[in-house]
Amino acid sequence: MPLHPTVIRVTERIRERSLASRSAYLARIRQAGESAAGGAARARVSCTNLAHAMAASPVNDKLVIREQRAPNLGIVSAYNDMLSAHQPLEQFPAFIKRAARERGATAQFAGGVPAMCDGVTQGQPGMELSLWSRDVIAQSTAIALSHAVFDGALMLGVCDKIVPGLLIGALAFGHLPTIFVPAGPMTSGMANDEKGRIRQLYAQGLVGREELLAAEMQSYHGAGTCTFYGTANSNQMLMEVMGLHLPGSAFITPGTPLREALTTEATRRLLDICAPGAGHTPIGEIVDERAIVNAIVGLLATGGSTNHTLHLVAIASAAGIVIDWTDFDELSSATPLLTRMYPNGQADVNHFHAAGGMGLLIRELLDAGLLHDDVRTVMGHGLRAHVAEPWLDDGRLAWRAPPAVPGDSSVLRLAAEPFQADGGLRLLTGSLGRAIFKASAVKPEHRMVSAPARVFDSQAQMLAAFKAGELDRDVVVVVRFQGPRANGMPELHQLTPSLAVLQDKGYRVALVTDGRMSGASGKVPAAIHVWPEALDGGALAFVRDGDVVRVDAHAGTLEVLVDEAQWASRERAMAPAGVADTGCGRELFAAHRRGSLCAEQGAISWAA
Repeated sequence: MPLHPTVIRVTERIRERSLASRSAYLARIRQAGESAAGGAARARVSCTNLAHAMAASPVNDKLVIREQRAPNLGIVSAYNDMLSAHQPLEQFPAFIKRAARERGATAQFAGGVPAMCDGVTQGQPGMELSLWSRDVIAQSTAIALSHAVFDGALMLGVCDKIVPGLLIGALAFGHLPTIFVPAGPMTSGMANDEKGRIRQLYAQGLVGREELLAAEMQSYHGAGTCTFYGTANSNQMLMEVMGLHLPGSAFITPGTPLREALTTEATRRLLDICAPGAGHTPIGEIVDERAIVNAIVGLLATGGSTNHTLHLVAIASAAGIVIDWTDFDELSSATPLLTRMYPNGQADVNHFHAAGGMGLLIRELLDAGLLHDDVRTVMGHGLRAHVAEPWLDDGRLAWRAPPAVPGDSSVLRLAAEPFQADGGLRLLTGSLGRAIFKASAVKPEHRMVSAPARVFDSQAQMLAAFKAGELDRDVVVVVRFQGPRANGMPELHQLTPSLAVLQDKGYRVALVTDGRMSGASGKVPAAIHVWPEALDGGALAFVRDGDVVRVDAHAGTLEVLVDEAQWASRERAMAPAGVADTGCGRELFAAHRRGSLCAEQGAISWAA
């Protein structure tokens, strides 16, 4: 199947737009690669440097490192034992070191990166550090690799800001071959519809904290990634579609022989692509314009996390590639929605994997001409190498073809029979600015709302009004001063159950905010990531209670319906005094807030 015309057009536009910055990036990493050519990287450091680098290594590893011939792999990990998705990573360095030694090479734990859990910080002050943790992780990855004694790198991470941060950091060392190693999802817990029902009951005061906590503990109950299709699992999908994982490795549960076998094989494969010659595969050469377009298409085809309208922009920028929300919007018009996973359905990622998973999804998108096959991946040349699912054949890792048809058509479908003809995201533009709308999660009848606004400057204000019954009507809830420069652009998940209650009562309800809703964006229509943000003088700072606001995903518009003369006479509302200034470490991130680029530029602080 030839490539879809929209995929060709958008890819060419990105290539032309990025010509200067991409050329500069490639020149930089190729220069770094040339200076590293002709032997192990550690051969170019001083004897003192090298002695420090291997001082604590086991005797046999010291002998190999000292010979300066076999590759030495750097392990960068987001392990901590508070975050369920990353707790399994504790065991991975041992698997990796063993596999490297079996091949006559070595591996060292190069560095750890922070890994905060948005599930723990939702609605708490710590959530205002969440977005900045991505950039800190990128910087931490760079510090880990800066010792210049590694010939390749393994990135161990899963969740929301962690994988984008690891990838941005890895791209700063784009001359190094790099493979991403996931931990996998936890086993399925409480059904997602039941979890959502109890959350809405709690929002209405109909059940207490004990009942809510019991339900949440049944949902999040063990080691592994949360099983709904939020940012964490969208990350894993993206790493496969971009060719940075071993095929089919995203959704294998932790603590299983297959998970261990895949981690071991990732080490062996990295050693293969570290070797000089035609097989040498630097990560900066993999992540090109085609890989970025593939990532966007994968996100759209699966109804993935809206966070990636920030993160993919930042990742692309780190590789010298410039993308914007118009690229997402155009690709969405050509990309069919092939999955239904919570919050876009009731299934979780374990159900998706059982129905055919990533191998079937990639095959369908390739066969429909929606993905570039002529890309480099960690498996070599061509994305079709990732049309495969891993299994253990008499205890040995092997790959086989994915099923011809999905095992459950309510979760995963063929490209010829999609859930809907277009993808999961819309770009909204108009007098209120530019915003993202997750259409795949919202029923068509709720995708246009025109109602009087109720304006809030925080989640807490909105929730107080809800509990007081002040929002029991048709309403567009505007929550402003939530952008990256105001308070770090926190996710506003606390709003979802309350807004869903109002919608279930039959009211026409929508949310408009310069904050985030992320991968758990639900059934309520929401125009998010609005920019210019209110703190920068964006239109949200001029909206008043009672203004009619229209959110229309069908037309792609976001408007405030106010007389022009009246609008021009208004003064800009000011952010609440002291917002996000201090407490919970927020004072340490003042420079990130001041220096952040806008949402459509990835809310990047490191490039400002």
